[in-house]
Amino acid sequence: MLADRSRLLRAALATFVAAALLTAAVAPAVTTRATPRKITGSGVGTVKLGKTYTALRRARAVGRITRGCELEGPNARQAPLRSPLKGFVDFSQSSPRKVTNIAIRGGATARGVGIGASQARVKRAFPKVRFDRSKEARFDVIIAKVSRSAGGPFEFAIVSMTKTVTAIGIPKITFCE
Repeated sequence: MLADRSRLLRAALATFVAAALLTAAVAPAVTTRATPRKITGSGVGTVKLGKTYTALRRARAVGRITRGCELEGPNARQAPLRSPLKGFVDFSQSSPRKVTNIAIRGGATARGVGIGASQARVKRAFPKVRFDRSKEARFDVIIAKVSRSAGGPFEFAIVSMTKTVTAIGIPKITFCE
């Protein structure tokens, strides 16, 4: 009788420990969510304008450097942003390679405005924003320019048809045809 009771107690204890370990292993994956990085006029997260490729690579902020837009010249280089950010970083053509432009396609917000936000949301968050429609005919986007005095400089690419943000550029959005 005592042996049955101790066997039951051991089985119950083993079940409790297994359930606790399983809950501890699964719970963080379910409950944690990456908070978006903050976009400022100087950069996003640890990726800042003027930082070298080597420093960003050591910090695991960018991937391997590759050829950039052909229109910028034969020495143009860029590297993809690493998770949780989506996008890429353009580097200077001289050595050491320094960040000249950051293109964001996800994982970051500026005053709560991120990819998928409406044009009205951009206007509410940045009342002094200027909308440039000169690229609308060719690229079907409206460029919302945020000046330095309003928290920039950076730009939002807003699709003309849907009026939603598709990209954010620090300090500007670049086009490579």
